[in-house]
Amino acid sequence: MDKNFQEEFTQIIKFQPPLYKQRYQFVKDLVEKYKPKKVADLGCADCSLLWMLKFCSCIEVLAGLDICANVMKEKMHTLSPLPVDYLQPSERSLTVTLHHGSVAHKDPCMLGFDLVTCIELIEHLEESELKKFPEVVFGFMAPSIVVISTPNSEFNPLLPRVMLYRHPDHKFEWSQAQFQSWALETARCYNYSVEFTGVGHPPTGMEKVGFCTQIGVFVRKCPQTGESVQSEKPTEAVYKTVFKAVYPSLKDEKYLQNAVISEVVFTAQIIKHRLMSKRKEYGDDPERKPKSQPSMDYFPDHLGKLLVEKNMEPFVSGNEVYIPLTAIFSFPKVNRLCGTFEKLCKLIAGKVALSSDGSAVMLNIEHENEEN
Repeated sequence: MDKNFQEEFTQIIKFQPPLYKQRYQFVKDLVEKYKPKKVADLGCADCSLLWMLKFCSCIEVLAGLDICANVMKEKMHTLSPLPVDYLQPSERSLTVTLHHGSVAHKDPCMLGFDLVTCIELIEHLEESELKKFPEVVFGFMAPSIVVISTPNSEFNPLLPRVMLYRHPDHKFEWSQAQFQSWALETARCYNYSVEFTGVGHPPTGMEKVGFCTQIGVFVRKCPQTGESVQSEKPTEAVYKTVFKAVYPSLKDEKYLQNAVISEVVFTAQIIKHRLMSKRKEYGDDPERKPKSQPSMDYFPDHLGKLLVEKNMEPFVSGNEVYIPLTAIFSFPKVNRLCGTFEKLCKLIAGKVALSSDGSAVMLNIEHENEEN
């Protein structure tokens, strides 16, 4: 490498977006590609990656592990559900758990994950921990996919103020050849394949330096049987759980019922409002109000036709307006939430005012009559 060329780039090299965001985006893209349901981040630190991943709709279980509990505790509140999560529960379930412990130890709580990420982790491990790491992650946990990122030492001369290692806690930093040698041997031992890539492109003309962050994506060649996992499971947990959050979900009957009741009442109020607005427009003048005024005049074309075709027209009797449950069930959101008409009837039973035969939602219109 030409010394002057090297010194020039040492002063100006800068990554956009920042390198850590590129690493996180790499993981997110991988999640979107493979759709894992259970993801664990080893060395999760301030939980930034976990926070990003909690918005991925395919993920139902997120777990973080770090040797430093204080760092996790500082930001773990960002993983808690927000008020909007309770007002609008998701259709998927999501549980987020943080554990305090070492990646050199086995714990049954880390079994069964589809994807395990180790982003800028291994270079922080002592030699004794690094020796145990492959057996814990690839042998014991044995996820379908493992992503490991680590600094590329060959890139260091291009980075300002890097003397030996990029961080004072790093125990080593590998060249491309060193990382690939370790990764290939690990993959061979535990029956994985591995592909190499990275983030942080080198300057033009210096491609041989490689990515600033080198990445290995390990994919298990064949499923591990439940018996082999069970035989290695420790009898006792060694990690300490420091945080757990269970997000409200429509898979929970309680939240589903609340959502259905809210949507049924909302839908019924919409139908009632349109019905009463049209009645007010026509008034009681028989010359202005045709005897067989179709419901499609009260609603948007597609909905009005649906109500007429399926005989689901709302009607008024005294101070009450009756909206057939079949009409409410025809609304896409109600239909999607309940799945079946029987499920709708079960969820709102005793929670919504219904006609005597239970076939229609009943709303009072005394207030509208007073205004008229």
